[in-house]
Amino acid sequence: MKLSRWIIVLPVICACQSGEAQHKFSGAMALRYAATQVAFGPRVPGTPPWQKAGDWIVAQMRQRADTVIEQRWTHPLANGGSIPMRNILARFRPKATDRILYVTHWDTRPIADGETDPAKRKLPIPGADDGASGVGLFVALGDVLKGATLPSNVGVDLLFVDGEDYGSFDKMTDVLIGSTYFAQHLPSPDYHPIFGVLWDMIGQKDLLLYEEQNSLQLAPEVVSRVWQAAAAAGYSDVFISEPKYSITDDHMPLLSAGLRVVDVIDLDYPYHHKLSDTIDQVSPKSLGIVGAVATALIFTQP
Repeated sequence: MKLSRWIIVLPVICACQSGEAQHKFSGAMALRYAATQVAFGPRVPGTPPWQKAGDWIVAQMRQRADTVIEQRWTHPLANGGSIPMRNILARFRPKATDRILYVTHWDTRPIADGETDPAKRKLPIPGADDGASGVGLFVALGDVLKGATLPSNVGVDLLFVDGEDYGSFDKMTDVLIGSTYFAQHLPSPDYHPIFGVLWDMIGQKDLLLYEEQNSLQLAPEVVSRVWQAAAAAGYSDVFISEPKYSITDDHMPLLSAGLRVVDVIDLDYPYHHKLSDTIDQVSPKSLGIVGAVATALIFTQP
């Protein structure tokens, strides 16, 4: 993702009590699932670890979701080459009319351009927080949703997009590939979720999630929904109700297609695009907090 500008703010903290008790999300399990992804190796599109990790996601979601759809295609690169791409869509109650769309990317960046050592910059990142944390979140959400009684007429789509972090955000070439493809190839012509959330880099130990500026401008009601749910669950100290930065991320192609999707991300991560983005930097507590909010958004409908 690309950070376009910063706004300095002070966090607003509120002490609240969680009212979510019925549907339990496990941060510990989410961490185990994330660790499995990291253990495959860097999930750079077209590589054996990428193939194995994608197969694992499909297998896991087939055990949990009602329907799993794969989108496979070949993406033409700016340099004249091409790479295989693979989006994975896990659907719960696929015939429900009111849908919630959750999005995360499962690929990892092929270069560690956050490093200062030129030799290290050529290596792919492990992608523990930047990639695997979202996958861990989604598989653990699948544990919650499997066999659960969802609110009337509500269905959930968990979308794992590919190729978010492959190319250049400076030139905006070969990035956001999977989300752009999905926006152009929706599950049906009338597909229009009631709201959507992109979950990206949501597992670091010192997690602080500020409102993202593009999301505030283009889908303010969804931002309000998410941060209010976090406050109701007692997590206003993590979900800070203040804007901080404007980010080009997988929500942007979806917003451009008319889908009301906002970005939940903590880009203040010291290991971003570095070889030190390893699984020991990811916290089960942070994953548990985000998972509790993601769960509450599904089961607590306004």
